[in-house]
Amino acid sequence: MVLATFNTHLGIDGWGRPFDLVAECRSLDADILILQESWAPDDGSTGTAAAVAQQLGYTVVSEVGLAHITLLPPRHTTSTRWGPPASPLRKTYHVDQDRPRESKASLKAEAVPGEWSLAMLSRIAVTDVRTLTLKPLSRDQARRRVVLGCTVELEGGPLEVFGTHMSHITHGSHLQYRRLRGLLPPPSTAAVLAGDMNLWGPPVNSYLRGWRRAIKARTWPATRPHSQLDHVLVTPPVSVLGARVGAFAGSDHLPVVVTLGLTPAC
Repeated sequence: MVLATFNTHLGIDGWGRPFDLVAECRSLDADILILQESWAPDDGSTGTAAAVAQQLGYTVVSEVGLAHITLLPPRHTTSTRWGPPASPLRKTYHVDQDRPRESKASLKAEAVPGEWSLAMLSRIAVTDVRTLTLKPLSRDQARRRVVLGCTVELEGGPLEVFGTHMSHITHGSHLQYRRLRGLLPPPSTAAVLAGDMNLWGPPVNSYLRGWRRAIKARTWPATRPHSQLDHVLVTPPVSVLGARVGAFAGSDHLPVVVTLGLTPAC
């Protein structure tokens, strides 16, 4: 089974300019896609996860809104940079709890409200779909954090698949990791956890004893990566048959792709 995790940044770059998210997901060629920062407009028009599913033959197994945001219109620029310097220029979107730096008038005409979401897409059969809730954090702009789960049947038996988007350690995500450890199956179970963990690999491993990283590679920031925030972790019964980092597409994260199987019992 091929699994990919990708923080899509709502399908836009740092200026708010859209990139071809469908083409990027096609290049990943994954059986299961875990998409962080998916975008679903309030007006009912097609969101990013739905567009990927419709055009590439996936089923949206689950999509859960983590925050309500206002997506701002693209900034007019000819710059080839990913985005503007963070401090003097505005963001591409505002979480509802934020206080916008722009005047209200600048948000009225083209701004679009919607859900900033975590999504799981699959092109293979899944069962036992569930959503596990993590501890809300007062400093986290997202109103909720969850883990999406399902089970797939591989040649060697069932594999439990989990996807998430963790808060930052500066927001107190250690509390979420403690909760996560209790929600996940024991390391003796064949399982995989993938997502934007907003944390480096060694501390993630320290929170999830018995799990191992399927890939070690830099994924952020995408244009000049120096850190790995996007991880795939597996338990001992799972074998890693291949792993790679996807190409830059337009998000501030690089996608990660792994090919997994079940380790034969001795």
